[in-house]
Amino acid sequence: MPLLAGSSSDSAITVQQLPPEPVIFGQTPAMRDVRQKLERVAGANLSVLISGESGTGKDIIARLLHLYSPWANGPFVKVNCPAIPGTLLESELFGYEKGAFTGAYNPKPGRVEMAHRGTLFLDEIAELDAVLQAKLLQLLQDGQFSRIGAQEDKKVEVRVVCATNRELHEEIEHGNFRPDLFYRIATMTIHLPPLRERAVDLPVISDYLLQYYNEKLNGRVMMVRPALMAKMQRYSWPGNIRQLENLIKRYVVMGTEDVILSELLQPNERDAVNSLMLDGPVSLKKLTRQTVRKLEARIILNALHANNWNRKKAARSLDISYRALLYKLKEVGIPQRRSSSASKPEEDDKAE
Repeated sequence: MPLLAGSSSDSAITVQQLPPEPVIFGQTPAMRDVRQKLERVAGANLSVLISGESGTGKDIIARLLHLYSPWANGPFVKVNCPAIPGTLLESELFGYEKGAFTGAYNPKPGRVEMAHRGTLFLDEIAELDAVLQAKLLQLLQDGQFSRIGAQEDKKVEVRVVCATNRELHEEIEHGNFRPDLFYRIATMTIHLPPLRERAVDLPVISDYLLQYYNEKLNGRVMMVRPALMAKMQRYSWPGNIRQLENLIKRYVVMGTEDVILSELLQPNERDAVNSLMLDGPVSLKKLTRQTVRKLEARIILNALHANNWNRKKAARSLDISYRALLYKLKEVGIPQRRSSSASKPEEDDKAE
């Protein structure tokens, strides 16, 4: 199973369906804390809030909470709150009775009932409107809810796990989230660090994804070269593990490291700002030099692509000498020949 993807509902989750724990948790102190919290809280019947930027792997942590819990043999039911229109979300969550509205010809249970004696995972909980927040609060307080159109409440046994990429304290201040609901869902909070703070874990995560997608997509690409991996570890990964996973997919399909280089050379304001702040006050001269170097590297890479990686032709198209191009390739860290496990080495400069 990849690091982020997951179906809406699984009747049973097994260890074999999840990535290995060394891949999930890595080596950083922050992820060590995540693991310790997860192991301590998994067996307790407490609501858990998983926070972190988009793409950090909150879905996987929710599944591990379920797997390590006494309810592991019960259903794991996921609700992606932003993916369901607000008008339909209430019926999707809580179900409805026959005749509750036009088209309700038969009663239908909601996701809450489907999760009975299991885990209900509400992804992006901040998207719930005020009405649904109130109904969820009732569920958390006494384990009861009512279907749309029902006259009586139903009772369920369900462990609720929520996730968010927003600062819920700010949402409360702005009147968008109920404080009483926040304290109910955040009995225990697990925060996932962004990938840029887990650079040491990039090699093991990348190797796992390469193996997974090579097998799934019938690919044959090799492990990323150490020099390129070092560049990946210096990149800020604004899309976190989701961005890395999509990049590895493209790498497996295309079979060339140029795909990875192109991604790393994309303009990235956070990269520039973070590196400058580490050095002290912002230097306009330094920022300009970094921006020009990134733009130059991007232009050179595009010229090489356009000329089928023929360096002499690329140099002519850029109106610079061949020697100058070789120097710039070395300066910006672009390999002087096409890197591809799916093709033979280029004889690029012999064929004119």
